[in-house]
Amino acid sequence: MALTVAAMLATTPAFGQAASAWSPVPKDAVYQTGDSWSSGGVTYRLYGVQACLRGTSVTNANGIVRDCGEVSLAMLVALTRDLHPQCYRAAVSTSEQTAFVFCVATPSSGAGAGSRIDLGTALISTGFAFAALKPDGQPVHAPYFVAQMIAQRTHAGLWAFADLPEPNAIILRALREKQGAPADITHNSASR
Repeated sequence: MALTVAAMLATTPAFGQAASAWSPVPKDAVYQTGDSWSSGGVTYRLYGVQACLRGTSVTNANGIVRDCGEVSLAMLVALTRDLHPQCYRAAVSTSEQTAFVFCVATPSSGAGAGSRIDLGTALISTGFAFAALKPDGQPVHAPYFVAQMIAQRTHAGLWAFADLPEPNAIILRALREKQGAPADITHNSASR
């Protein structure tokens, strides 16, 4: 997917031109995953963010098994409803009717009043999403990878659970198996 996004960024006429208007997550949005929603026939995906995969499980501190993708989804819904971010279309794939977006909120009250909160960073730094990786294993957006490393090191959110099904490892393994390469992807569970 990252290669597809890179190709779209290079060929999208609006990219690199004057910034288009920022817009809120629509009130009629149907949340699909912990990094995407749809509205008006368009799917919106947070650029550089990878949610936990639906159908994978994580066991919380109370021993309750939850669908990891649903946990990521719940956090995305909560943050968008609490923060009311404005989103900018970084790239659009008309063939897939998908818009890749960055979303930023500026709270007017509370501890974060006046600060700018990037939705992707918020999801990743709290441990409820991950930095998306390119097929070569490099991060799509390096600042998100830094946020992920801090969340992993501090055992934030989903990183607190020993059985976390790390989505990038699963995706990269599937890509390599599809290409016929050895599936030797491992993650550093010693740092958890």
